[in-house]
Amino acid sequence: MIVYSVTVTIDESVEADWLKWMKEEHIPDVLSTGIFTEHRMLKVITSANKEDGQSYNIQYDCPSMADLHKYQVQFAPKLQQAHTERYKDKFAAFRTLLEKV
Repeated sequence: MIVYSVTVTIDESVEADWLKWMKEEHIPDVLSTGIFTEHRMLKVITSANKEDGQSYNIQYDCPSMADLHKYQVQFAPKLQQAHTERYKDKFAAFRTLLEKV
């Protein structure tokens, strides 16, 4: 099982809107691709740079690297673009791939 982990630090001026949008639109859009079997959204509580905003980690479970590759090629660019356009200059993000052991 592969875990596709996305950590986002969001400016507090848009945090409430971002949380609502993530829960009601973005995450459901990601899940509707059919690639992921589960997801979790977690608030980071140990962050050294709180002045930069609040950090959240969203984890999506994926059966295989091949499935993840399909997501990255077919779906991710459009979904990431929508996020970037909506919250331009109000966030920083990084992605990590993990494997359940």
